[in-house]
Amino acid sequence: MITFLTTPRLALRSFADTEADLDLVVELDGDPEVMRYITGGRPMTRAEVRAESFERMLRGGFWATYLRDTGEFIGWHCLRLLENAPAGSADLGYRLRRAAWGHGYATEGALALIEKGFTELGYDRITANTMYVNAGSRHVMEKCGLSHSRTYVEDWPYPVEGDEHGDVEYVLTREEWAARS
Repeated sequence: MITFLTTPRLALRSFADTEADLDLVVELDGDPEVMRYITGGRPMTRAEVRAESFERMLRGGFWATYLRDTGEFIGWHCLRLLENAPAGSADLGYRLRRAAWGHGYATEGALALIEKGFTELGYDRITANTMYVNAGSRHVMEKCGLSHSRTYVEDWPYPVEGDEHGDVEYVLTREEWAARS
């Protein structure tokens, strides 16, 4: 596989349409704690992962994230265009195995994607979204320089504890990023 991006501790590569890569995502999305703010903690089945997540990942903008020193898969990062988004905008995301939480990997990968997005990919605006109650994800967004833009309510297919507080969008523009760099 060709590496898309490296950081001091991480390597990000595109997902391949293989059973091995599908297995990695099924394992990740099968952890109730990983899925707490996505499905309310209900593990996704292999068929659901294939239809709802993996097919979207294969279309681009999602990268399998590995530790460079061990080659261990720890999750994924994404920076992708969204339908109906303004031109020059991309959406940032990440999902990591529980064992990878608290080590700064989400922030490290996200910062590298933000830099690549603004310098090489030509984005003008990067957004990230999570549930209001997902303090860990919000903290990563803030450490990456994104600022709260809005709170909104979506109708999601799975009930999640705290969803009555809505979702939040965080934003960083190229100008804001350049001023901080």
